[in-house]
Amino acid sequence: MCSPAPPVSFTPYLLNSGGPVSLNFNLSEENNMLVDAVGEAMKPWTNERKAELQDMVDNSVFPEEMWQTFADLGLLGCLVPEQYGGTDVGLLPLALGFEKIAAMGISPNILLVTCMDAACLARNASDAIKEQYLPGIVDGSTKFCFAITEADAGTNSFNMKTRADLEGDHYVINGSKTYISGVETADYMLLVARTTSKEESAKTDMGQYHGLTLFVVPTDAPGIEKHLIPIGFNEGVGQYTLFFDNVMVPADQVVGQVDMGALVMFNSLNPERILAAAMCSGMSQYCLEVAADYAKDRKVFKDTPIGAYQGIAHPLAMCKAEHEAARMTMLKAAWAFDEHWDAAKVGSLANMSKLLNSESAIHSVDVAMETLGGSAFTKEQGLLNLWNGARLLKTAPVSKEMILNFIAEWELGLPKSY
Repeated sequence: MCSPAPPVSFTPYLLNSGGPVSLNFNLSEENNMLVDAVGEAMKPWTNERKAELQDMVDNSVFPEEMWQTFADLGLLGCLVPEQYGGTDVGLLPLALGFEKIAAMGISPNILLVTCMDAACLARNASDAIKEQYLPGIVDGSTKFCFAITEADAGTNSFNMKTRADLEGDHYVINGSKTYISGVETADYMLLVARTTSKEESAKTDMGQYHGLTLFVVPTDAPGIEKHLIPIGFNEGVGQYTLFFDNVMVPADQVVGQVDMGALVMFNSLNPERILAAAMCSGMSQYCLEVAADYAKDRKVFKDTPIGAYQGIAHPLAMCKAEHEAARMTMLKAAWAFDEHWDAAKVGSLANMSKLLNSESAIHSVDVAMETLGGSAFTKEQGLLNLWNGARLLKTAPVSKEMILNFIAEWELGLPKSY
């Protein structure tokens, strides 16, 4: 791979043909073609198949045909090497695909967790594990979810208590996870468990970063109990609490090195935050488009469209400016991941992009609802679902406050506050 470029040099995916050009923000023809193809493929779900899309949201029934469309478009192979059937074009094109899907009012759903797991497997797994799972991810026959959160270890993953103990050629897993998205749809989970006690890990040179390990675990493995969590709104997949009772996992299903999972999982968590940011960017685009179209046509006083009034126009214009700035951060973060920048630096950009785009999405939804008035609350417009989705992505997969803590510590060198 190329050595890390200075921050002022942008991405090969964003450059025209020829030699390196700094700060040229034109998308390549290939990326434009990908975005157009995603738009064409998703169009039926916004028209004649809109009722099926609503059923997915209302009843958490993910359409297999939509999943296969994601695979056929090549989205599931963007982070997978060619030898396993992927295209390995990178996170930036994938983020553009996510953004386009969300900009059409559709949630990419479990696509996010499968793609973030694919990134982790591609960069860290053994050749045998890659051969076992990556081709199925690419062709759409295999779905993954991600299991890290625990009731007493949400933001603080190092406090997790789920154990994986080696017994012969298997690990035996006991513990629980909560708010695991899409486990009812996924075939496998990428599970984070403790293989060395927190107390013993504290004695090592790595401190708290030592002692966690990643495993590939079938979602139907004996000893796993799944309990659906009642959620106030639906997003197309369920949220579950999982209980592990002597779940046996072959030792060859470890991803990366034993006890080094804290470093390995950044290859999942950074893409997750960047793709979440891309989804938020798409939400902002969708809301601004809906609101602007409505403001051009809606007339209340005389024959003047409400979009002519500054009370309507200025909030929308502000949202547009915020969205553009947030989107640039998201694109830079995706590019930095593709360029194999240091994981901590990519983490800062990923966190910033998730923070800015989630805030932009919330503001855009709110202003769109204010623009549409009572019409904003109809199911047909879908803005209430977007409000819930945008607000969720402000908190998940990591809260605004923890992002600000990270930036303060890692970018500004301020003392750790927690």
